[in-house]
Amino acid sequence: MKRTIASSFANKIILVILAFIVLTYFFLVALPLAAVFLRIQPNQIIEQLQNSQIITAIKLSLYTSAIATFLAFVLAVPTGYFMATRRFPGKAIIDTIIDLPIVLPPAVAGVALLFAFAPRGLLGPTLNFLGLTIPGYPVAVVIAETFVASPFLLRSAKTGFESMDQDVINSAKILSGSRLRVFFTVSLPLTFRAILSGTMMTWARAMGEFGATLMFAGNLPGITQTMPLAIYTLLYSDPLAGVMLSIILIVISFSILIIIKLLEQKRFGRKK
Repeated sequence: MKRTIASSFANKIILVILAFIVLTYFFLVALPLAAVFLRIQPNQIIEQLQNSQIITAIKLSLYTSAIATFLAFVLAVPTGYFMATRRFPGKAIIDTIIDLPIVLPPAVAGVALLFAFAPRGLLGPTLNFLGLTIPGYPVAVVIAETFVASPFLLRSAKTGFESMDQDVINSAKILSGSRLRVFFTVSLPLTFRAILSGTMMTWARAMGEFGATLMFAGNLPGITQTMPLAIYTLLYSDPLAGVMLSIILIVISFSILIIIKLLEQKRFGRKK
C-alpha cells in the first residue's frame, strides 16, 4: 500500500514537472509572437496594407518564392525518387551534400552563391560571356531561395518514396513494364501527401529566406527586397510597416504548418 501511494505521488510530481516544462516552452515561443501582434492597433492594419513598400515586397516575395518552389519541385522530387530507390557508391556523401543547405548558416550560403555566380565567381566568366549578371536581380533571389529551401522538399519526397509498399510498386512494374508510367501513375499518387507537405514547407522557407538573399541578391527595393529584407529595413525607418510584414509572415507560416499537420494526420491515419 505504501509503495502504491509513493508511486502515485511520484507520478504526480513528474506530471507537474512535465507540465511546467511544456508551459515554459510554449510561452517561450508564444509570447514573442504575441508581442508582435500587440505592437499594432487594428485600425492601423488597413492603413499599413496600403503602404506601397509593403505591397511591393509582398508581390516580389510571392513571385520569387513561387518560382523557387516550382524549381525545387522539378529538381527535388526526381532526385528524391532516385535517392530512395537506388544504391550506388558515394550515395551517403551525395545525400549529405544535398542536405547541407538545411544546416548551413545563411551568411555562408550567401557567400557560397556569390563565389559561384558573381561576375568574379566560379561561373562568372561564362555568365559574363553570355551577357548575364545575376547578383542584384530577381533571379538571384530565386536562386538563393531554391538553394536554401529545396532540401526540405527533397527530404519529404525521399521519405515518401522510401515508405511506399514495394509489393504494389513491383506489381505495377510487372503489369506496366514502363518505369516512367509506374512513377506517374503509382509512385507519385502514393507519395502525394508527403510531396505536398514538402512543397508547402519549401514555399514557406523560400518566403522567409533572409541571410543568403541579402548576401547574394542585395536589398534593393522593388528588385530584390523580399518581405524579410523589407522588415529589416522598415524596422528602422517605418516600424509599423515592419511589424505589419512580420504579422503577414507569421500568419502565412502558421497556416502552412496547420495544413501540413492535417495532411500528416490523414497520411498516418490512413496507414493505421
